[in-house]
Amino acid sequence: MFEYELQKIHTAELIRRAEHERLVREAGAARRWARRSARNAPGGRVNPLRGRFDRAA
Repeated sequence: MFEYELQKIHTAELIRRAEHERLVREAGAARRWARRSARNAPGGRVNPLRGRFDRAA
């Protein structure tokens, strides 16, 4: 019976850890999405040097 209880505790810990890692991945994806959408939004910051010069051959 003791081993069964230990297994249940271990399983619950693995489930909690997997849920935490999933939330971390979702937060990172949301952060990247927000960064990309802010970059493409009109009226944002303009980089005057980008696209001014052609690349050298």
